[in-house]
Amino acid sequence: MLKVGLTGGIGAGKSEVSRLLVECGAVLIDADRIAREVVAPGTPGLAAVVEAFGEEVLAGDGGLDRPKLGSIVFADPDRLAVLNSIVHPLVGARSRELEEGAAEDSVVVHDVPLLAENGLAPLYDVVVVVDASPETQLDRLVRLRGMTEEDARARMAAQATREKRLEIADVVIDNDVPLEVLQRRVKDVWDELVRRAHGDLRGSQESQGSPQPRSPQE
Repeated sequence: MLKVGLTGGIGAGKSEVSRLLVECGAVLIDADRIAREVVAPGTPGLAAVVEAFGEEVLAGDGGLDRPKLGSIVFADPDRLAVLNSIVHPLVGARSRELEEGAAEDSVVVHDVPLLAENGLAPLYDVVVVVDASPETQLDRLVRLRGMTEEDARARMAAQATREKRLEIADVVIDNDVPLEVLQRRVKDVWDELVRRAHGDLRGSQESQGSPQPRSPQE
């Protein structure tokens, strides 16, 4: 099994890359999706959040009122730390459970938005970073997601810098390109990941050390 950490800045196209990798045959473990599952109605996770923050964070349907909770924690680093102390262990446990259920020769891709921010690179055999210029990110956030330019810039500034993400990368997918080019690049990366999963590159990696960041060519 090859454990791959996939990350990228907001608007860089990480979700599209994860979708393409699944089409190739990857087992996807989506941290954002799991974070929602572990605080769904009726879960111990939601009960713990309500105990910590009060019933005011519940919506009318009994689910989590995410905008309300966000307004509380993102204005107070200490409250955010409390929320993370509840959710992160649950996400980690569920991720391990899903990983253990995958076939031994699988390429398991962990889609982790805050991989760089939380220092998680050592958990993976390979870290793949989806990279795009800040100009491309801003354009996509405004044009495709309907954000204001001010909001988009604030979201970008709240994440790790582009340089910090690239520092932890074993493989870089340059996504300042049209979709058809991205598809070819992802296929090239997939072929390499499969070779690593099957041990074809194990000897060369051990003798040469960790692979260096690279941008797959067209």
